[in-house]
Amino acid sequence: MARKPSGTILQEELYPSSAESSRPEPSRREYSREESVRESIDDARLVDLDVDKEESPFLRAQKRVSARRSSLPKKTAHRLLWAAGAVAILAVGAVAALALYNYGEHSWRFRVDSSDNIEVAGMQNVTKAQIMEVMGADIGRNIFFIPLAQQKTQLEQIPWVESASVMRFVPNRLRVEIHERTPIAFARLGPRVELIDAGGTLMELPRNHKYSFPVILGMNPGEPLSTRAPRMKAYNELVQDLDSGGAHYSQDLSEVDLSDLENIKVRVNDPAGDVLVELGSSDYLRRYKTYVSHVQEWRQQFQKLESVNLRYDNQVIVNPDMEGRPKQAALSASAARAAAAAGVKPAALITKIDPHDRSVPKPVFELSEKKLDPKVAAKKPAPKAKAKKAGTKAAKAAPKKEPVKVSSAKAPAASHGAKPAQSAPASPKPSPAIAKQANLGD
Repeated sequence: MARKPSGTILQEELYPSSAESSRPEPSRREYSREESVRESIDDARLVDLDVDKEESPFLRAQKRVSARRSSLPKKTAHRLLWAAGAVAILAVGAVAALALYNYGEHSWRFRVDSSDNIEVAGMQNVTKAQIMEVMGADIGRNIFFIPLAQQKTQLEQIPWVESASVMRFVPNRLRVEIHERTPIAFARLGPRVELIDAGGTLMELPRNHKYSFPVILGMNPGEPLSTRAPRMKAYNELVQDLDSGGAHYSQDLSEVDLSDLENIKVRVNDPAGDVLVELGSSDYLRRYKTYVSHVQEWRQQFQKLESVNLRYDNQVIVNPDMEGRPKQAALSASAARAAAAAGVKPAALITKIDPHDRSVPKPVFELSEKKLDPKVAAKKPAPKAKAKKAGTKAAKAAPKKEPVKVSSAKAPAASHGAKPAQSAPASPKPSPAIAKQANLGD
């Protein structure tokens, strides 16, 4: 399109006069021609305006508005504001925490004043004195500075305590919860008797509580817990097997010897006389039932039934030789009284000895013939005549009287390997077969 030389467009060219508008309506061809001319004029106007913007140096310059810009981006400024606020909040919190710490450290309100501020729960056999031996050092201390884990560990060192927990309560109160061990038997440790649990931990005898347990033999005072644990496992298997049939045969036992796990021995508390029964290492219930079903028959056949060996299948040995069996040390008088008060059966308190064995100490309970028979005490024993070297053969063949050591007329306490004296009133009556044989010998 040709460009006009003038820089402006006349108004008449853009908007024709009213005279021209009053002309009659042009035809269709003329209308289209006018439309094309008008469009060309508008295009020329737009082009001229662009030219004026670029090339006319005489037009008035536009007024610029100055805008202030920050040296930091807006997003960075917001982040810095949030960080400053967080730092301020942390500083205020730190100051408040420091003030609270100082108050809690130095205030008298958080100090354990006396033992009344220490509450103990779960005690049955553990005494308050044992608890205070551990917790007594905390009296007068700030409750927030008491080492609870250390106190818990020290409490669990008490033999009767299986587990313990120590809790603090604001402002100045402590609570101790004790879970005690459950004893399952007595244990003979040299000259004293203690209680023992399923894991092999030893406990002192309580003063105001009685138990009905057998006494376990074969434990040593200085042996570690790892040595006692297998023996207690064998004891648990024995008790479970004897009680599995519902007869509760374990209640008839006064002693259980675990010194040899291949041959467990039990002492049966029988009114007619306690009997040592060897049960081997398995199948305890079947072997014990064999003893129960034949014990009366054996008592009729033997004058004194002391022991029965049932460890071998299809073989029973009555009164075997027990000379090689280790002997237990005698209980002291105080230990025997404490054990009897705790419920130890009398058969387990009596030390059975051979009257000819001078190396073994005397039993705890010993009754002489005078105490057993008042008639013997009334009669004065005749003085013994001294034996002469040139005595007769009858004098040489006369047997010497030995002192009779028995425990009690009713209690089964005969010494090992010694037959009861025939003159004692508590001796059992011989069976008819034995009496017949004695008459034939006379």
